[in-house]
Amino acid sequence: MDASSRATTRRTLLRSAAVVGGLIATQALAPLGRALAGAPAILKPLPADQFVDFGTNAEMRWSSVDPRRYLTPPSRLFVRNHTVTPTIDASTYALKVYGDGLRRPRTVDDPVTVTLRDLRRLPRTTLITTHECTGNGRSFFASQQGTPAAGTAWTLGAVGAVRWEGVRLRDLLRHVGLDRDAVSVQATGLDPSYVTGGVDYGPVRRPFPVSKALDDALLVWGMNGEPLLPDHGYPLRLVLPGWVGIGSIKWLGSLEVSTSELTSPWNTKWYRIGDEVLTTNPVRSAWELPWDAQLARGRTLRLTGRSWSGAAPIRRVEVSVDGGTTWQRADLDRARQRGWTQWTWTWRRPEAGSHELLARATDAAGRTQPLVTPFNANGYFFDAIVRHPVTVV
Repeated sequence: MDASSRATTRRTLLRSAAVVGGLIATQALAPLGRALAGAPAILKPLPADQFVDFGTNAEMRWSSVDPRRYLTPPSRLFVRNHTVTPTIDASTYALKVYGDGLRRPRTVDDPVTVTLRDLRRLPRTTLITTHECTGNGRSFFASQQGTPAAGTAWTLGAVGAVRWEGVRLRDLLRHVGLDRDAVSVQATGLDPSYVTGGVDYGPVRRPFPVSKALDDALLVWGMNGEPLLPDHGYPLRLVLPGWVGIGSIKWLGSLEVSTSELTSPWNTKWYRIGDEVLTTNPVRSAWELPWDAQLARGRTLRLTGRSWSGAAPIRRVEVSVDGGTTWQRADLDRARQRGWTQWTWTWRRPEAGSHELLARATDAAGRTQPLVTPFNANGYFFDAIVRHPVTVV
């Protein structure tokens, strides 16, 4: 490693240590005053005007989204924890890689160990993706369709656009040696074991196909130009672009590479609908307006929103203010291959009274948001058009 790379690595580690140290110090001071929202499951502050605090989870309020900003600041990104955010020392951290899917098979007790310094020797990459919880929009099963579903009552704030920095997983697998018969990779986190209903399910872990690993999967240590925050996976996490958030394991501890299909409760018990194991996220849209916003009558209103898809870029956004009888095209302002698309629509001299704003998006894969999402008990993949109430006064 040259001097410049060593200096960069040192600066990054120092910034990371400062971030973690600051958060730990903040947590330690909390008992002296008002307890921090989210504590102890979540370490970063959760101001009430920016987050809905669900305890182990926290949702970004859409009313706090800045239409002028494309990326979601890490401080504003939603948090989905099964237990609590762990504190991990990056200086002693190492990723364990093992399994019979390696060219030279290794057992869990004798893995290949990969440090952050080892990873930084591989070709670096950055990628903007829309990062989203599988249950985003779950509350609308109840409020809009009258069929309540179990789980955290997210509206549409369990999502964000992030620029990740790290290395491609395929580069690491090729470096350690991948067997041609490998078919499955299981990622396991370093968070505490998840216990519910008296059953200990162990640490969060979920398998994915080798084809995804060799396509666009990332091992990342940074987001939006800064080190990962502890709540978002510091010091290293997996990112599976376009896929359900549960697949992007935080605080990555190990990767098992196998010549047979691997399973875990997170793909056999949860994060599935019937026989379908959930992978690619659906199409969704949201207005950049507070819920029940008051708008001025007799004016030309320029309204904005965002649409996104796990499968392909957004190609069209349509808007309706008459319950879906007629639709008008919105203007697409900024589209990204992996991120969301910002759009604008002009409402000319709306009449006074109560209205519902509807927005539906179509992606390049031909998927369009429906009027109704079929119910499932866990409330996954709510992709129906959301009816956003406003009042013109």
